[in-house]
Amino acid sequence: MALSDSLLPEYDHEMAVARRVLERVPLAEAGWRPHPRAMSVGQLATHLADIPSWTRAILERDVYDMAAGRPGPPEITHRDAAGLLASFDRRVASARASIEQTGDAQLAEEWRLASGPDVVARMTKLAALRRYVLGHLVHHRGQMSVYLRLLGVAVPAICGPSADERA
Repeated sequence: MALSDSLLPEYDHEMAVARRVLERVPLAEAGWRPHPRAMSVGQLATHLADIPSWTRAILERDVYDMAAGRPGPPEITHRDAAGLLASFDRRVASARASIEQTGDAQLAEEWRLASGPDVVARMTKLAALRRYVLGHLVHHRGQMSVYLRLLGVAVPAICGPSADERA
């Protein structure tokens, strides 16, 4: 079995769950944040919708340098659910196609996360996809579920039933 074949079911599952969370984001509350240092609802939703696009960056490059033009918090790019979900869906489909087209040799290549001359992390591209696409998405999806709860929005089933929804 190809490495991409083992990754795709996990990818599909995590993206489907993330989409269920994004469907509930109250963009009318885009500026709300639970703490002054936290991202706003709109920033976090934008960040979640963007994470799948990191797939191609990992597969097409051997290093990502955080010091080169490191952006601040994401700019809110969507004011309605339809636009947010369409953007997410496009990125998910593009990333999935990239994974499907990637062979084992490329997934086994080394990838580095750097900050200027310092290497922060070194791993295979497969491990980078799991950590920085899937793991990062799961982390921020969890944050968004807390935002939803604090805003009184029903939290969808994520890892089994939620207090609001059966799996």
